[in-house]
Amino acid sequence: MPTPDFVLDLRARIGHDLLWLSGVSAVVLRPGPDGGDEVLLVRRSDNGAWTPVTGIIDPGEEPAVAGAREVLEETEVVAVAERLAWVHTLPPMQYPNGDRSQYLDLTFRFRWVSGEPGPGDGENSDARWFPVAAMPEMSDEMRARVAHALEPAGETRFAV
Repeated sequence: MPTPDFVLDLRARIGHDLLWLSGVSAVVLRPGPDGGDEVLLVRRSDNGAWTPVTGIIDPGEEPAVAGAREVLEETEVVAVAERLAWVHTLPPMQYPNGDRSQYLDLTFRFRWVSGEPGPGDGENSDARWFPVAAMPEMSDEMRARVAHALEPAGETRFAV
């Protein structure tokens, strides 16, 4: 489901005005066959970009629960949150239909539990594991999300 019902309801009231939303990025890791980590990435259906799993947090939903839900919906993989890795605000964006949004992104490091990836809900055309050292081309923003989740210190990074 690309746009949650609560966002559609808000859009009916505010039109294309800037809407502040909370989002979650789930960087899912598992041990690879060579001993290094693999990261779960999805190829977005709308623009073909590879990204970690991302999504909008529903009203009242716990962010880590939202991340696990998005991973399951988008990839059919079960994962659990290990830690919050990065908190930052994205610049305002405008969608092709004229809607304007700005997101607070909460990037979590997740641990794979079970399942093999596939494009679960139609938002993505592909989902697969990549060795961390051999990830496909991604935007600087998405690479930063993965990098923060890979940091071994375990401390949350805050943009200041």
